[in-house]
Amino acid sequence: MDMQTKQMHHMEIPVVCRSCEARHGGVCSALTPAQLSELSKHSSRRKVEAGNEVIGQGESITSYSSILNGVVKLSKVMADGRQQIVGLQFAPDFMGRPFLGESRMSAEAAVDTEICVFPRRAIERLIHDAPDLGHLLHNQALKELDDARDWMLTLGRKTAQEKVASFLWLIANHSDPAEGDRSCFELPLSRADIADFLGLTIETVSRQMTKLRKDGIIQIENNRHITVPDLERLAEAAGIDQ
Repeated sequence: MDMQTKQMHHMEIPVVCRSCEARHGGVCSALTPAQLSELSKHSSRRKVEAGNEVIGQGESITSYSSILNGVVKLSKVMADGRQQIVGLQFAPDFMGRPFLGESRMSAEAAVDTEICVFPRRAIERLIHDAPDLGHLLHNQALKELDDARDWMLTLGRKTAQEKVASFLWLIANHSDPAEGDRSCFELPLSRADIADFLGLTIETVSRQMTKLRKDGIIQIENNRHITVPDLERLAEAAGIDQ
């Protein structure tokens, strides 16, 4: 594509979408400029403060979202009120399951998060009209399935240290792509939430974080800011083959 064609293509993209990094890797990357322009007429950006729900378990699904920045915590609540964190989503993930009437889990902003919200009908119509969009959503669903299977291994077979290191590896590899540096990041979850996610106690999480720090694998500032001097050492501590 020559420079003039690139400029023309850029001008066809809605102004609000041009500076959106999520557009290049999220669902919008599967749309033509015309389809993107049509979708942008119905979409809206929304900021969700940490701790606030995007959607609750059992709520009717009226819209879907793309994460522009931040982290979203997915949880399942049992009949007796017990809750389990079952996953995390990061930019530019698509939130929601097309053609499902109600949400089977709750989605809550783990940190201050910004999302782009699309009406359900607009997305489901585009899935029919844009095969690439359906293919992209299918690939995301398969990736989430693979990630869930990997996490089953983490929870079922890894030691406490490997579990905590695996969590840190997960966050490092999903840190804000605009920052470009995976070795420094903020923990999106509290120690209690990390323990819930890993099936450990808060005390065990704290002990393993301290051990990783004493071993020089991580550095901790202000309880949440993590620096990883050597990502290969973190992967080794997590029992991850690279």
